[in-house]
Amino acid sequence: MAAEHKREREADRLQILGDLHGEVMVFQPMAVKELSHGGAQVETAFQLHVDSLHEFRLTLGDRSVVVKGRIVHCSISDIDQEIVLYRSGVEFVEPSERFTSVIDGFIDAVRTGRLAP
Repeated sequence: MAAEHKREREADRLQILGDLHGEVMVFQPMAVKELSHGGAQVETAFQLHVDSLHEFRLTLGDRSVVVKGRIVHCSISDIDQEIVLYRSGVEFVEPSERFTSVIDGFIDAVRTGRLAP
């Protein structure tokens, strides 16, 4: 017999009688086409709205980092039957010291041929 777990909430929930809108952030796959210390060009299967802010998870070599970025442009890059691909320019916003260190090491390693992107 499976034990039932009942957890008490710390606070009562308020029932919303009208409309209350929000958004959910979900990591989706993307292809990084260009990368610099200040930003990136990415390709996605969905449109990113200009001036919107997003968190991007990048795997740079054997390290993974998350950075906030602002979309500076977005346009359709390819249409193939039912699939539309979008190219977006991302400007990194307030990158952490850890992010800056990881991206510096990654760019240096790729430029010197020690690491394939």
